[in-house]
Amino acid sequence: MGVFSFSDDSEMFQAMKAKLYSAVLCDALDQAGYRDQAMRADLRPVYSEAVVVGRAHTVLSVDVYAVGEDPYRLEIEAVDRLKPGDVLVASTGKSTRTCLWGELLSTASVARGARGAVIDGYVRDVRQIRDMGFPVFSTGMKPVDSRGRGVVMDYGCPVNCGDVVVQPGEIVFGDVDGVVVIPKAAEKAVLETAFQKVAGEDRVREALQGGALLKEVYDIYGIL
Repeated sequence: MGVFSFSDDSEMFQAMKAKLYSAVLCDALDQAGYRDQAMRADLRPVYSEAVVVGRAHTVLSVDVYAVGEDPYRLEIEAVDRLKPGDVLVASTGKSTRTCLWGELLSTASVARGARGAVIDGYVRDVRQIRDMGFPVFSTGMKPVDSRGRGVVMDYGCPVNCGDVVVQPGEIVFGDVDGVVVIPKAAEKAVLETAFQKVAGEDRVREALQGGALLKEVYDIYGIL
């Protein structure tokens, strides 16, 4: 499958969600020479079946220790600037103090056409987020509000999320195994390799299920 046979990002993202997974994308990234594009293991889906894929809309938040004037201004602005196909990717400096994300921001993101959120920090309202089927990844849950604990400083800028520096517009993919980021320079090669490997894995699986030895199958297909 040629990745640029897709008519637009929406069609490509649907195909990625249906056919790909984070491990095969990591293998394709390794092959392209990008070996550090998987986020930390503590960034987990808030419900196990969540799968997110889209282009990064980046947000930078920092801890604060007082309630400032208009503390939600840039947070609201960042969410309102989401576009169809975006995934909000937020750095909080690994904060354990604040909770950047919740139900209402998820609801607003759905209305803007966003495809999910990846928060290097805590989220809340998890039951409601799960019920609406909005894929959110985070390092944990905490019921507190961000007001007086954290503030968005910028958005649309490079951020460190899960120990990966994410540039705006890069493809982000997350599932139960973790979250990976595909650099724009490698996008075509990585996706073509990933789709090809998935097709090869189907053949490998059939051979193994038919009783072939692992070494025999590996010698034929070079896939493990």
